[in-house]
Amino acid sequence: MPNREIPDREKNRFSARAARYARVGANVGGVAARYAGRRLIGGAPNRAGEALALSGALGRLKGPLMKVAQLMATIPDLLPAEYATELQKLQSEAPPMGWAFVKRRMMAELGRDWEKKFENFEHHPAAAASLGQVHRARSLDGRELACKLQYPDMQSAVEADLQQLQWLLAIRRRLDTAIDTSEVAKEIGERVREELDYYREAKHVALYRLMLEEADDVRVPRPWPELSTGRLLTLDWLDGTRMLAHKNDPLEARNVLATAMFTAWWFPFSRFGVIHGDPHLGNYTVFERAGGPAGINLLDYGCIRIFAPKFVQGVVDLYHGLLHGKDELIVHAYETWGFRRLSRDLIDTLNIWARFIYGPLLDDRVRTIADGVAPAEYGRREAFRVHQALKLKGPVTVPREFVFMDRAAVGLGAVFLHLRAELNFYRLFNEAIERFSIERVAKRQAEALKAAGL
Repeated sequence: MPNREIPDREKNRFSARAARYARVGANVGGVAARYAGRRLIGGAPNRAGEALALSGALGRLKGPLMKVAQLMATIPDLLPAEYATELQKLQSEAPPMGWAFVKRRMMAELGRDWEKKFENFEHHPAAAASLGQVHRARSLDGRELACKLQYPDMQSAVEADLQQLQWLLAIRRRLDTAIDTSEVAKEIGERVREELDYYREAKHVALYRLMLEEADDVRVPRPWPELSTGRLLTLDWLDGTRMLAHKNDPLEARNVLATAMFTAWWFPFSRFGVIHGDPHLGNYTVFERAGGPAGINLLDYGCIRIFAPKFVQGVVDLYHGLLHGKDELIVHAYETWGFRRLSRDLIDTLNIWARFIYGPLLDDRVRTIADGVAPAEYGRREAFRVHQALKLKGPVTVPREFVFMDRAAVGLGAVFLHLRAELNFYRLFNEAIERFSIERVAKRQAEALKAAGL
């Protein structure tokens, strides 16, 4: 039987956390020391150089802190632009575990005879990321499988890294009071901890199979519970090619992929209150029919955010408020999301970013997502205006529910930018929210979560 408990040696341990602190300190401490030394002697700030050094330090470190850094870089205006640019370059590839180590790891999860449970298990990983690595395998009945195996001591590493994230954000709040990031830290902590629980991720996979069962252009793998544990997740292997391999395909093919991405993200949210919080290009591959792209494979389900139906109502209210110029709906949406101490100035400031995010959905015509704006500048002007306004009129506490919603929307937009898709986003969105009601979302969500075991 698969191992259903996390061994004591794998749980959050002080010794493992202390070792992590030391590794982080050795890599990041030098960057901080150079920054402090320059400030001490009154030297001019060199954000570009500091950001490059920090990115290099985190890239050598790997693990959860690198993942958190990547996440922070995608939240608009949470970090200075120079830091965000460099941290977004961090690769999700980590040095893989060797075969001898993998064998010991698999034995701990599936027992001493684990190899007899597969017809084949490839020694070299197909992919290696910050929290674990994926091996391709074949079941005893000949099915192709993807086995995601978590690295050791990840629980301790996550807790150590999240503690240091709290310290970093506390310093950030002292240096820049425009945005209170306290709720941001809580939200990031919860989502990163959830990513360690492969039982939960398997349930997320089951949930997405239910929510997207009628979507022909989105494929979701099947979980294999008998070959999974809390640190080993086995799913169907979905053949496909990388998304960016299709960025120079004919426009019609690129639009097919962009439409599939829209469906995979907006339909679960608008109908079930669920989003995929990590729309990173590496989490999707492309499947083909008749020699051309037909849709996307969803590969990773660690970062899934489930919202209360009233939050979805707020998203729809804000859309209609912006579309029809109804201030009462706009204010109600911000209040529903948890923004407090709303003034006319603060509402106007929030609307700058809202109109940027919702812009393509408000425009009933075929267009690109950026609509003529250079990809490198997309969203920067709006983020700068918001930050400058908050410096004068803030601070504002970002509600925790808003963090991954905003991050995912920006990430989805980045995919559309890469594909250079030309779609009528207004019609796609209105199809997604057709016959919307909070009661219908609540009913669908409750039934789907129960069926998936969540």
